[in-house]
Amino acid sequence: MAEHAPSTADAVPDAAPAAASAAMPDAVAGTAAAPGVEGPAPDEAADPARPRRSAATRAAILAAARDRFAADGYERATIRAIARDADIDPSMVMRYYGNKAGLFAAASEIEVHAPDLTHFPREEAGARLVRHFVERWECDETLTAMMRVGVTNEAGAERMRGVFAEQIKPVLAAVCPVPDEAPTRAALIASQILGMALCRYVLHLPPAVGLSHDEVIAWLAPTVQRYLTAEHP
Repeated sequence: MAEHAPSTADAVPDAAPAAASAAMPDAVAGTAAAPGVEGPAPDEAADPARPRRSAATRAAILAAARDRFAADGYERATIRAIARDADIDPSMVMRYYGNKAGLFAAASEIEVHAPDLTHFPREEAGARLVRHFVERWECDETLTAMMRVGVTNEAGAERMRGVFAEQIKPVLAAVCPVPDEAPTRAALIASQILGMALCRYVLHLPPAVGLSHDEVIAWLAPTVQRYLTAEHP
């Protein structure tokens, strides 16, 4: 794809003196890519301010993408609409992420950092797990955004299923008294943790929103503990 000029949000400020450009060494002034050859992204040139601008641009793209995927679903969301929401040129979205599939993969990247429950007393496992997720929901908007995507389209739901299969189930299997039941127990735990997240952070149900962290943990932990370690239902 031919390189397009970045939008004004990513361009070098117009206030830079013309004389500075004229005096710029050829090795720097000649860094623009030849036609058909992709050079460094405009945000990532030698100017120390540009890496910060690049990070801000990527963050704006990903935030807009999560909102658009949640609102429109994967199929109906478009690069052009996401770029408009992020107030940048569509070519910059393509430059950073290649295509819509690449953008969705980046926007739905989730690392839950689930705690190793074998490092804690067995009777604390439920409370430790619930506290971890409450704190993650509170500080990581990606989780909330992906929750919205997961309940509105299949691509988002598949991504959430993958997160639990890859990152949560092994943690639970380590403390589950019947390893073969780990997938079932993981689903039951998800019903509690994701259910509270949906009510508290997506639907904003007043009673759920009004609970303190300690109250959420106190209510959920005994049930999660039973799903984790009980020998039988």
